[in-house]
Amino acid sequence: MKARHFLDIWPLPASELRSILNEAKSRKAARSGFPKGTLDVDTPLSGHVLAMIFEKSSTRTRLSFDMGIRQLGGTSVVLNAADMQLGRGETIEDTAKVLSRMVDAVMIRANNHEDVLKLSECADVPIINGLTNRSHPCQIIADMQTLEEHGLDLKGARIAWVGDGNNVAASFAHAAPKFGYSLAIGTPSSHRLDKKDIERARAEQGRIDEYDTAEEAAAGADVIVADTFVSMGDLDAERRLKVLSPYAVTPELMAIANPGAKFLHCLPAHRGEEVHADVIDGPQSLVFDEAENRLHAQKAILQWCLAA
Repeated sequence: MKARHFLDIWPLPASELRSILNEAKSRKAARSGFPKGTLDVDTPLSGHVLAMIFEKSSTRTRLSFDMGIRQLGGTSVVLNAADMQLGRGETIEDTAKVLSRMVDAVMIRANNHEDVLKLSECADVPIINGLTNRSHPCQIIADMQTLEEHGLDLKGARIAWVGDGNNVAASFAHAAPKFGYSLAIGTPSSHRLDKKDIERARAEQGRIDEYDTAEEAAAGADVIVADTFVSMGDLDAERRLKVLSPYAVTPELMAIANPGAKFLHCLPAHRGEEVHADVIDGPQSLVFDEAENRLHAQKAILQWCLAA
């Protein structure tokens, strides 16, 4: 049977994504009051091994997948790509074949999206995209879970993305037609979201609106989402901060959105750069619920990939 990969939001049917999201909610509810190390009652992935490969530093992705596979009854092996033969010239094809014979699934946090796609083409086990330069699909499941937990009906909601049109913004665009929200993107012209991502969403009747300012995007929004202005690997920090500083999420920007609008950020955050401390540490912020829900989302993704 062909392996079931979780590489991007856009290729997956809305019904499958809804199933994953509902499973994440159910798993979280079923663990209420449990110590963190207690196994889930049904341990559906007992005996399974997850390999986690990291080309980038990680806190939430590593913790959530490691704790997630443990709670589901399995175990994990953590691999630093630089310490593997992959980092010394072994081909992705050979690496995929070896991993397929030793583990049940692979989560990779990679620099290049094409490498993850190639890994999935050559592997006989599920490959999960833990983040690439093109997208961050696991984050989106946790974000949708968080918003629904706080009472937002995704269908018909208005989500505003402000700042850099990066990989997380791309995944928000991919998810818009799947979950029924409209996406308002406020970016400078030099940091637009890739047109392919916008066109793909619009082809599925997703509403994606592009604006030149954060204020235009935030108007009428139920949620405002931001990310770091300078990410791992960016070599032009000073220029990026100068260009993106007008897109910082301040209390004044939150006031332009709908009353009670929520704030999301995938973390790590830099207070005083992309977001004001009064916002991220204030009552409208859901960032730590969002971070916690990475755990439950990853568990649901693992189950879906392994048909457990």
